[in-house]
Amino acid sequence: MMRKTTSLKPLRLIKATQDHKEGFDEVEDDEQPLSPGARLFHEPGANVYIIIILGMKTQINTDVFKANIPDSICKNHRFSSLQVLDKENGKMKWVPTHVELDNHVIVPKFDPDTESGDKFVEDYISNLSKSHIDNSKPLWDLHILNTKTLNAQGTCIFRIHHSIGDGMSLVNLLLACSRKASDPEALPTLPGDNKLGRKIKLVTSFRYLFMVIWNAIVALVVFILTVLFPKDTKTLLSGYPGIEDRPRRFVFTSVSFDDIKLVKKAMDVKVNDVVLGVIKAGLYRYLNRRYGAKENNNNHVPENTRLRATLFFNMRPSTMIEVRVASTLESYMAFNTDATRRPGAWGNKVSYVLLSFDMKHKQDLLDYVREVKTDMERKKASLEPLYTAIIINLVIKLFGVKFAGKLNHKVFSNTTVALSNVPGPQEHISLYGHQVNYIASSCYGQPMALMISVVSYVDKMTFVVSADEEIIPDPQSLCHELQASLQLMKSSISNV
Repeated sequence: MMRKTTSLKPLRLIKATQDHKEGFDEVEDDEQPLSPGARLFHEPGANVYIIIILGMKTQINTDVFKANIPDSICKNHRFSSLQVLDKENGKMKWVPTHVELDNHVIVPKFDPDTESGDKFVEDYISNLSKSHIDNSKPLWDLHILNTKTLNAQGTCIFRIHHSIGDGMSLVNLLLACSRKASDPEALPTLPGDNKLGRKIKLVTSFRYLFMVIWNAIVALVVFILTVLFPKDTKTLLSGYPGIEDRPRRFVFTSVSFDDIKLVKKAMDVKVNDVVLGVIKAGLYRYLNRRYGAKENNNNHVPENTRLRATLFFNMRPSTMIEVRVASTLESYMAFNTDATRRPGAWGNKVSYVLLSFDMKHKQDLLDYVREVKTDMERKKASLEPLYTAIIINLVIKLFGVKFAGKLNHKVFSNTTVALSNVPGPQEHISLYGHQVNYIASSCYGQPMALMISVVSYVDKMTFVVSADEEIIPDPQSLCHELQASLQLMKSSISNV
């Protein structure tokens, strides 16, 4: 029998007063409404939190963090505002408030003689997923764990409600607060432009309205069929109603970015194709072992097993959000004070597509990459992420946020796994004088039992598994299969 935890509490009405003290700019005095995208994350089944884990090369000086946060993170009005529900019209708005750092920066006590720092950190993060942040304060907090682990001397855990922003906006804010480890005066950089985003921008700029309208109609039909269509094949990865309220276990493994690029170059595909191919191969290998296979050359996965992944896309034309053009932290924050009025700057500029994963044995694991490449080329050529975003916006305008939230929840809960890929900094970074050894991020609160997030950092790519432990009791085994899949692909390339 599956145990069900207490549901994360929905947003409640609170009284809020504007406190124009130190911590935000005067331009933020006027209250701004939440965007529909932000409002969606307060609907039942979508109360999602982002977890960002930073492993530091040294122990963390809490006083230094507290001294820097007011002039960096808190300068962004989303981190220094309440999200208040208006009782009269049912809408939500940002209300500036004074940030009490002691309510946001948490340094838990722990036994210095603990046998495993890694287990302590992992359990701590899992416990965070059992709770939500009280909406009487801005919806973020920072947990500092000065316990030694295998890959860090100290660990920072940022927990941020998804309504504040998506992965790309949060990574950009993190980097704006950071410096290159090799140059304390220089801002870090992110890899390349978002080609899909630029393509979308080009299409909309030439106003191919007929094409957009026609494809939107087609996408709407497909979207409705997806809502009505039965769930994925029942497997050992399948969730159940209410699983979004269950706690999660977060584990991760890092692979060499050079190995990813080696496969990419040999197969003439995109980095994302290789990443998705590794995930598809890893999921098959994991399921095969769970179904009883001692070796992966024997297929124990039931025939005709088909899963669908909800793959999220950054809809901005660039990974480097426009607010990051500033060369200094001060000019960045000055440029960003009016973030809600800059359509390309902040918020949740994401869309998604549904990607089919047929769980079949492949003698050559590179076939998983080939299949993904074909599917992704079809998705990109059809601009499906754009039409999905158009449909959701249209539903919001016609039927309201609540109906759109139910629609999204239906789509997500009918799929098996959520996938996210966020590019990180290309150089080693230092946050408030603390050099970062690794970056891992994921979410909890989504209506699937499994989410796999991918984050790049310098020469590493980290696969982060967010899993319900009753459905997936051994998430580290899944990490192992992901790592093994890439190595087998690399071996196949070498043998050609």
